[in-house]
Amino acid sequence: MMEIRSEKKTKIIIYFIFILPALIVYLAVVAFPVITSVFLSFTDYNVYKNEATVVGMKHYIKMMKDDIFWTALANNFIIVFISVFGQIPIGFMLAYILYRKIVGMEKFFQAMVYLPAVISTIVVGILWNKMFSAVGGITKLLQLLYNDPHYMIQILNEKFLAFIPLSVVFIWMYTGFYMIVFLANLQKIDPAILEASQIDGASESQIFFKVIMPSLRGVIVITAILAISGSLKGFDLLFALTNGGPAGYTEVLAIYMYRYTFIINNYGFGSAVSTVIVLISVILIALTRFINSRFGEEVN
Repeated sequence: MMEIRSEKKTKIIIYFIFILPALIVYLAVVAFPVITSVFLSFTDYNVYKNEATVVGMKHYIKMMKDDIFWTALANNFIIVFISVFGQIPIGFMLAYILYRKIVGMEKFFQAMVYLPAVISTIVVGILWNKMFSAVGGITKLLQLLYNDPHYMIQILNEKFLAFIPLSVVFIWMYTGFYMIVFLANLQKIDPAILEASQIDGASESQIFFKVIMPSLRGVIVITAILAISGSLKGFDLLFALTNGGPAGYTEVLAIYMYRYTFIINNYGFGSAVSTVIVLISVILIALTRFINSRFGEEVN
């Protein structure tokens, strides 16, 4: 009995020794900044005097009354929608095409689709900003198509059209990442199962919906969580592409927070916005897991 207790105690000590470095890094890099941000959101913090005056819910009330905040929030949900229902399905479709060897030169195709994901987001934002500008490559192409040398496109300056290029850029840049994730998990499916299904007379669509899709439920949920969290914290690409313009119509919460924190130097209000971003992320991720637990397999 004493030997069992001693062995159990040793395992617990070894366990804590292994997780302690990661726990320290997590507390220092994630937990401490989040807790500090929540505290600052209830204060008027003076960065020059390093003083914080408690003001309660003042910043949250101000935020709720600000029309720009609601515009930024709505834009964030649009980007979440584009990510979840654009990047993930297209990435899955491309992964399935590669997995089933429907196209040739699979390695080249895979590399070309994934390539945008390894380019700096700032570089991508500036590149596409120039492409969609009044003198950019897309304008030149349309001038050739319309045979009109004076034709100009200013889609990034149109408040109702600016999200069209944003959608194109987001899908172009991040779809390759989800393609790699799905492809890696598709390759883990036992080929014998697919061969047995074909021998039993299953069609391609039946194999897809009855064999492959059930095997990837957990992966789909994980990619949805990654897409949601990435969309809510996304800053650099949007900042480089539109800087929240025109007139704030492509503003998102991260840019909204940046303006108040580092331009206006209102750290209390910026911290309140960051706290809201975290809360929304937690709610959406919890909702995703709840839907999965009700209609699919639980992801731990």
